[in-house]
Amino acid sequence: MKNLVPHFKRPIKSKDEPKTDVSHWDKAMDAYDAKNHREALIETINYINSTILQGKDTSGDIEIVKGQGSAEVQMTITNDNFLVKAPFVKITDDTNKVALFRRVAEINFNPLTLAQIHLIEGALWFEYKMPIAVCQPYKVYDVLREISVYADNYDDEFIDKYKADFYQEPRVTPLSDIEKEQVWQQISDIIEEYKKYSAFFKEKRWDDFQWDIAVLSILKIVNMPYVHGTLRTKLEEYVGNLFNGQIDFKYRIDKGISFMQKLCAKSKEEFMQDIYHAEAFISLKWRSSTQILQNDAKNMENNVYRYVKDGNNMMLCYYLQYSFLHIIYNFNLEEHHKNAIYDVLEKVSGKELHQAAPILLKTYYGFLDGNTKSVKTSKSSKKG
Repeated sequence: MKNLVPHFKRPIKSKDEPKTDVSHWDKAMDAYDAKNHREALIETINYINSTILQGKDTSGDIEIVKGQGSAEVQMTITNDNFLVKAPFVKITDDTNKVALFRRVAEINFNPLTLAQIHLIEGALWFEYKMPIAVCQPYKVYDVLREISVYADNYDDEFIDKYKADFYQEPRVTPLSDIEKEQVWQQISDIIEEYKKYSAFFKEKRWDDFQWDIAVLSILKIVNMPYVHGTLRTKLEEYVGNLFNGQIDFKYRIDKGISFMQKLCAKSKEEFMQDIYHAEAFISLKWRSSTQILQNDAKNMENNVYRYVKDGNNMMLCYYLQYSFLHIIYNFNLEEHHKNAIYDVLEKVSGKELHQAAPILLKTYYGFLDGNTKSVKTSKSSKKG
């Protein structure tokens, strides 16, 4: 086997993925600074999901209801207050109420920092209310993200451990037959390429690169926006473990290999049961901007400089590939930032390392300089 850059193909688009337009964030901050607090709140919601208020009359009281997985985010905006509520599980006759309510009390102390979970009419709700005058965009974004993240996280735990029930079935749309075949082909290609590279690195006794190919493979799958359910939960768990510098590196490699072996053994049917389009109010990823991504690129600078200085194209190529995929994993990117990553990863697919390195570097320096361009449109064309 020749040591070429692993292949990448961008995911198909998800129908319900929230889109980010940073211009709304700038308008929100400007409105808040001008003490136009209601306008600041409206623009913050437009930033979170620009489709939510389309066609709505925003001159009077505003009522918004939007699904977030199995939760339902309900927002009320008046001239004086902003109220957000989100029912996410129901109590049933079989529910272990004492254990569940004890767990809720723990969560209300930590990790929740703004919202609280309340029992209302036999269901558990996240709730938070604040005056319009204190609806600073960062605070609004944080409370809405906190509610959405933890509603998504805790519904499965409360159902599995304490026999609660979903408040409502997640609002999902199955993939079309064509989409299913496209997605399955992409997953199959990722799995097959993982097997080849893992065997190659084992033969060469390049054991550390088992980490790289596992991380690349997991990130390619988890970054597909239509991967949900138990599959996404397990993928996210292993992303966290593999990047956790507090865990011994050799142990992370072993755990990554073990998890990839389990993925390789999964059938098409097992994969596809967790793959569908799901309605979402807010992306569960972190807010992004050109400056935020510049800071992230700045954190990578020492490693990039060292690999360039040493002429280590293999380390450089793998480092930039998984770092770019990790950016997509962590941040809710604007389309031009996401496409810049997709374009460069597709362009270097299957290339020799010395050919791919300068192409990847060009995109990296674009993020570092705050001047990101797609490799398709540009005029010229270790571990913790």
